[in-house]
Amino acid sequence: MKRLATYVGTLVLSATLSGCSLHPLYAGGSSSSVGSVLGEVEIAPVAGKHGWLVVNALRDRLPSSGAPAIYRIEIHLDDQISGFGVRTDDSISRERRTLRARYQLIRIDDNSVLLDAASGSDIGIGIDPSEYSTVAAENTALERLSQIIADQIVTRIALYARNMRAMSVEHTTRRLK
Repeated sequence: MKRLATYVGTLVLSATLSGCSLHPLYAGGSSSSVGSVLGEVEIAPVAGKHGWLVVNALRDRLPSSGAPAIYRIEIHLDDQISGFGVRTDDSISRERRTLRARYQLIRIDDNSVLLDAASGSDIGIGIDPSEYSTVAAENTALERLSQIIADQIVTRIALYARNMRAMSVEHTTRRLK
């Protein structure tokens, strides 16, 4: 009986979800409108170690179409470390590393800004009496933050590309009526 109830519940749930308006963001892979936009993006150089890490993380996530770039991402980063835990001897016991990115998606041919957004994240770091382990933890935090920022940037550009296509289809449909 319990198995039948589970089966019926699954059928009802699948029927309900099939009627919703959710669509996969990357449906169609690299040949989709989102995939083609992501494949036409070049990344402007960013100074510093944090810039190098973010640019490499973006290169790992953006497909390479081999075609000339139509868009460029310009990124400005703010990397800060602040202490917030204090021991009884007034030494810092925890730090917070924060990486914030302000980025713009620019159409290369006319330098128009299509998307101006910001993203960021932070990570807590436990401070060890060993200076070496603290530096290693700070570097590991920066590497992780770079990955998070790159994920946020690619997702935001993908959403922009999907919405741009939806607006284009809606505009074309209105003109045809």
